Amino acid sequence: MNVNKASYHHPTPWDAEFELMSLPEMFGRTVAHDPDAPFLHFLGRTYSYGEMYEEAQRFAAGLADIGVKKGDRVGLFLPNVPIYASAYYGAMMAGAVVVNYSPLYSVEELSWQVGDSGTRVLVTLDVPELFETAEEVLAESDLETLIVGRLSDMLPWIKGTALKLFKRSQIATVGYGPRILSWADCTPAKPAPDVVIDPAVDLALLQYTGGTTGRPKGAMLGHSQLVMNAQQIAAINPFGNPRQEVFMGALPFFHVFANAALLNHAVVSGASIAMVPRFETKQVLQTIAKHKATGFPGVPTMFQAMLDHPDLAKTDLSSLKVCISGGAPMPAPVHTKFEEITGVRVVEGYGLTESSGVVSVNPYEGTRKKGTIGQVVAGTEIILLDKEDPTKLAPEGVPGELGIHGPQIMRGYWNKPDIENETFAEHDGKKWLRTGDVAIMDEEGFLKIVDRIKDMIAVGGFKVFPSQVEDVIVEHEAVKEALVIGVPDEYRGEAPRAFVTLEAGGDIEADALRAWLNERIGKHERVDEVVIRDELPKTIIGKLDRKALRAEVL
Repeated sequence: MNVNKASYHHPTPWDAEFELMSLPEMFGRTVAHDPDAPFLHFLGRTYSYGEMYEEAQRFAAGLADIGVKKGDRVGLFLPNVPIYASAYYGAMMAGAVVVNYSPLYSVEELSWQVGDSGTRVLVTLDVPELFETAEEVLAESDLETLIVGRLSDMLPWIKGTALKLFKRSQIATVGYGPRILSWADCTPAKPAPDVVIDPAVDLALLQYTGGTTGRPKGAMLGHSQLVMNAQQIAAINPFGNPRQEVFMGALPFFHVFANAALLNHAVVSGASIAMVPRFETKQVLQTIAKHKATGFPGVPTMFQAMLDHPDLAKTDLSSLKVCISGGAPMPAPVHTKFEEITGVRVVEGYGLTESSGVVSVNPYEGTRKKGTIGQVVAGTEIILLDKEDPTKLAPEGVPGELGIHGPQIMRGYWNKPDIENETFAEHDGKKWLRTGDVAIMDEEGFLKIVDRIKDMIAVGGFKVFPSQVEDVIVEHEAVKEALVIGVPDEYRGEAPRAFVTLEAGGDIEADALRAWLNERIGKHERVDEVVIRDELPKTIIGKLDRKALRAEVL
């Protein structure tokens, strides 16, 4: 079934009524239920919900003391550390809008986003790579204040002391002053300011896109969008008491996937997060076993890395009920092999920055379909738009651009009202987010992403979906990862070219692999070359990066 004649809202078994509230209110309700319940497990130290809520309130008071007002932007330039959570919710308690920044940003990238968002205050860590970048941006941009947290203060006493005594090179030398403040100075022992938040109107987060073309854009996500998506995600859980769940927190919190599926999901349900500063396979395996993690949201390369690690076979993963893969399509061989070796069910889902995180997911129990992104979460509608003319619906039986309508969809892009028509399509009296993803849907409401419109390769008048070629080449036992891009071709305009990495011990020549692949795909899909590499470019969350490959090759 190709859903294109009318809007489609799949009546899932997890349909639920959702409540409108602000993110601080959502946090407060969970705290009121059990303030002593564990919230964050971090490198041997556990923080309770009450402890983190109280720190968030103090940070809100500290922001008010330095003149932060409702609507001001407060940036988080942090890895996965406990103060991320208290800074995130605390800034919102002060009425501010949070702006997330990747810890891997260069000075130029950080400075540009600070300027575009109008960030007044930036929170970072006393780790040299982060602090030195932030300090340089403070000197050359309109950023007013830098707030610096000390990593040693977030660790258990013994680890924190060892860091200060024996690993001084891992601690930045911070010159505190009027514009560079310590986290301790910005968390006074006083209540949060009395700020009225209208969740239906007020912004909570500026979440910048990955910038597949040109500069990143700031998706405006209100309290309503983020709270609704948190409830949509929580409603999927079929496992009973959500307060007993422990999420493996390896995804970076600054990314929309983790922000939704880890942080806000945990807070709305009362679950805890076993977090690590960054994805390091051995540490992740140890953390799952130590804290008996029950759920693990990740990207396909994380699951591949676990398969590649020698400790996987001896790690107790019996506590895991489900792994959720998102961010990119999961190669079928990885999916099958991970389930066979670990015995843990893997389900794929889908979401975007512009949808606050999650749009669809395969059921955690019961029927699921590998290779699909599952069924839409409750309250969400989709249509398929014509790939060439989004004012029309896709022809019956033809893949179309996925359009989404739901309570989690962003309000627009920051300071970019001029691209409203490129961002949304009007149908049936509703505004539909144009995802740029080409999709099909079956009769049971399971969606499959065929490709990105901007990734399609024009080969002599034919449209080639690179993901379909990638799906075939990764079936070869020697191939580990693959990316296909279009390269200039005098005769055909463009030609597909495959770039791959091989499994350990994989033994095949590039020409032999090209011949093997081209026998199994359509004539217009055939690649002009297979390039074997030691590695392929990846994004901060480990997603294969087609944009970076294009920039490097073309």
